[in-house]
Amino acid sequence: MREYSNKKRRISLTYMHEIKLKRISILSLLFITFIFGENMAEKDKKILYKNLSPESYHVAAECGTEAPFSGKYLYNKKKGTYNCIVCGNSLFSSETKYDSGSGWPSFTDVIKSENIKTETDFRYGMRRTEVRCAKCDAHLGHVFNDGPGKTGLRYCINSAALDFNSDSLQKNE
Repeated sequence: MREYSNKKRRISLTYMHEIKLKRISILSLLFITFIFGENMAEKDKKILYKNLSPESYHVAAECGTEAPFSGKYLYNKKKGTYNCIVCGNSLFSSETKYDSGSGWPSFTDVIKSENIKTETDFRYGMRRTEVRCAKCDAHLGHVFNDGPGKTGLRYCINSAALDFNSDSLQKNE
C-alpha cells in the first residue's frame, strides 16, 4: 500500500512539475514576444518610414494630423488612385473623392475593404474610428458616418498620409 502511495505521489509531483514548466515556457515566450516583437516592429517601421517628410512621418507613424485646408490633395481633381505614402498600398479612387468642407480630402469608399483597417480612437477626449493601412499600419485619418451616397461614410484622410498616382488615360489626354 505504501509503495502505491509513493508511486502515486511521484507521478503527481512529476505531473505538477511538467505543468509548472509549461506555464514558465508560455510566460517566457509571451515575455520574449512582447519585448523583442516590439523592437522588431520598431526596426521595420524605421526602414519603411525613413524616406518620409517630417509631416508625413508625424501623421503616419505618430498618429498626427495636418492642419485643415493645408493638404496638397484637398483640391486635387485629377483621376487616379490614392495610395499609402509608406507602403504604396492602393486605398482610395478619385471617383469616390468629394469636397466635404472638412478641410481634409474626403472619400465615400475604399478601393478594397481589406486594404484598410479601423480601430476605435479615444484621443483628444473623443470617440472616433481611426483608419489605418492594413499592410503597414500607417495612420491615415478617420471615418465618420455622415457621408453622402450609398455608403453613408466619410473617410477623412490626411494628404500627408497619401501618395497620388494619375490614371494612364489622364496622362494621355
